[in-house]
Amino acid sequence: MDLNGVGQPLLSSAVGAAPRQHSVNSSTASFTADENDIKPINSPRDFFREFYVETKKLWRLAGPAIFMSLCQYSLGAVTQLFAGHVSTIALAAVAVENSIIAGFSMGAMLGMGCALETLCGQAFGAGRIDMLGVYMQRSWVILNCTAILLMFLYIFAAPFLKLIGQQAEIAEAAGTLAIYMIPQLFAYAFNFPMAKFLQAQSKMMAMAVISGIVLVIHTSLSWLLMIKLGWGLVGAAVALNSSWFLIVVSQMAYILSGTCGRAWSGFSWGAFRNLWGFVRLSLASAVMLCLEIWYYMALILFAGYLKNAEIAVDALSICMNIVGWAVMLAMGLNAAISVRVSNELGAARPRTAKFSVVVVALESTLIGLVISLALILTRNDYPSLFTESHEVQSLVDKLTPILAVCIIINNLQPILSGVAIGAGWQAFVAYVNIACYYLFGMPMGLILGYKLGFGVQGIWIGMISGTFVQTIILLLMVYKTNWNKEAATATDRIKKWGGEVADQPQPSDIES
Repeated sequence: MDLNGVGQPLLSSAVGAAPRQHSVNSSTASFTADENDIKPINSPRDFFREFYVETKKLWRLAGPAIFMSLCQYSLGAVTQLFAGHVSTIALAAVAVENSIIAGFSMGAMLGMGCALETLCGQAFGAGRIDMLGVYMQRSWVILNCTAILLMFLYIFAAPFLKLIGQQAEIAEAAGTLAIYMIPQLFAYAFNFPMAKFLQAQSKMMAMAVISGIVLVIHTSLSWLLMIKLGWGLVGAAVALNSSWFLIVVSQMAYILSGTCGRAWSGFSWGAFRNLWGFVRLSLASAVMLCLEIWYYMALILFAGYLKNAEIAVDALSICMNIVGWAVMLAMGLNAAISVRVSNELGAARPRTAKFSVVVVALESTLIGLVISLALILTRNDYPSLFTESHEVQSLVDKLTPILAVCIIINNLQPILSGVAIGAGWQAFVAYVNIACYYLFGMPMGLILGYKLGFGVQGIWIGMISGTFVQTIILLLMVYKTNWNKEAATATDRIKKWGGEVADQPQPSDIES
């Protein structure tokens, strides 16, 4: 990543231009942008015209992506809802397995799959569509190997949960459920690469329709197996495993139907080439994403060691639930901006990529402000929707200003992460996350919460400070980035990592 040279004026876009191949020298000095890159914006009228054009492109991607995220997020929530009608132990077991065991694994697998966002998006933008299928198959190989390693966490879930302080009865029930849920791991291994493969081609609507249909089927299946037939936790596992594999089979059928054209040309031994280079980018993506997910999982864990821990954890869980739903909007925009940036860089349109970032950052921040304002105005009312405990309601009321700030920051931060994925900056951002989250935010939260006695508010303020610093650093990265250099780097990456698909180069030409 090159952070030198910012002086690129924003230019005016051509809509719907097909991706084409470009001969771009990796030297910025000899870089020539595509003729469809946007033209200079010389007036507010030009800006708002281009803003409108880019907004349509973004929301055409973000709308279905948000719906898909909500549907897939709801699969576990629906199962948890029915588990509450089975028994309190079943509810606790599903909640613990979903949040800790499956949450940890999903974060790792989704992170590993994010490498595909960079590579498929940039290859599609450059017109190297025939490389997408091979990239997806490489990711299948890597994620299935990852699933085999993560399987041991599921097998030994019960002792692991006891080790971190879960009650024995809940740990045993969650451990049993985790063993039943092992097939879900391998569904993740196939689903996430297919999702990124389709996402790079802007085929969001197909995934949204599939996810919506599966959610309806999953709800009916969960009721039938868990309540009507009385299968309990076994029914929960069968319903979740079946639903995730139904998503996989449906997406695979869509791909094989010929709707993706040259992007899917069949299974290829090329999937086993250059695996190490692919693993490195996958690991960087996984570390970047997991450091973010685990950071907020640690917030709940730390709250559990405070005085009146039950009240603190309940109040914080309500706040995190609200953050989770709000972040679904940001994650849809994250997917959209990742596609836009990777496609435009691959197509040698760096200024369009930069303008996309400006548009989505402004819109996401505005959404965060609206949600935060609504929460502050209803702070005396909304806590009663989640709990009847007056103590918990009172603490949620006190936490609402912090919640509002958290939502604003977390509406912008995923957008910047999406830019990082689209541009291929995962490794650098992983280091930023370690420094901001674990060397700054977490220690500050522990000092404020325990040492200075501010309790759950202190812990959360400290950890939000880490996210705030990380967001500022990412903003500076985006501002200082030489986008011409990034477009040239994208072209080099496509040549090195996938040239064998089209050009049949010698082995020495392939990055190891």
